[in-house]
Amino acid sequence: MSTIAASARIHPHAVVEDGAVIGENVVIGPFCRIGPRVVLHDDVEVVSNAVVTGLTEVGKGSRIFPMAVIGGVSQSLHEAGEDSRLVIGARCTMREGVTMNTGTVGGGGITSVGDDCLFLANSHVAHDCHLGNGIILSNNVMLAGHVQVADRAILSGGCAVHQFSRIGRQAFIGGLSAVNYDVIPYGMLNGNPGLLGGLNVVGMTRAGIDRAVIHQVRKAYKAIFDGEGAIRPKAAAIRDEFLDCPEALEVIDFILADSDRAISSPYRGKA
Repeated sequence: MSTIAASARIHPHAVVEDGAVIGENVVIGPFCRIGPRVVLHDDVEVVSNAVVTGLTEVGKGSRIFPMAVIGGVSQSLHEAGEDSRLVIGARCTMREGVTMNTGTVGGGGITSVGDDCLFLANSHVAHDCHLGNGIILSNNVMLAGHVQVADRAILSGGCAVHQFSRIGRQAFIGGLSAVNYDVIPYGMLNGNPGLLGGLNVVGMTRAGIDRAVIHQVRKAYKAIFDGEGAIRPKAAAIRDEFLDCPEALEVIDFILADSDRAISSPYRGKA
């Protein structure tokens, strides 16, 4: 049996299946379908003509626009109908045509999205992706399975991210870019194949990062990516130099972490 708060407003042309949990002040518009294992927390709005299905939880104050399908079964070739989840944080916005899939058992069983994220029209979050807070996916952005995106990253329109890739905090991905490899925190990547083009200084400044800190991060970036030599050994060699700069250390430790993908650079993929 569904649990529906008295203050919820459900249009008579919407379908809320038995078992759904509907919080206070939730608004469900016409021609929406809410599945039997869905939880909509307080103040969620599902505007109209949208589907929320699967074992899906939508955080407080989030909004879902027409033609979105949230919590659909994964498109993985290994999908076998096992229970898996999609968890979306508070105050997220999913615009028209957005699709988000639940996880797969082989990938950990959960797709997760943090708070205050914005997903513009027709963007896609595949199975077993893990997204932080304050992220923007512009129109037609495509995340393949198992992608990790850290806080406040911005992905511009039409870019595609290879499965198992990581995108670091406050990275900026240019429109129509192909993200084939991991992108460092604060990095800017453009093109197909995507090439690292420096640091997202504008984003760092807007985030309140001090100019002296930005200079330190730039110094670390140049030491790692300029000149000859492999990226990871060069990052390891300078780590002790930047122990007093958490932002530079974040970049270095991101590079040194275990990953299924190589690190994007200004050169990787150039003919």
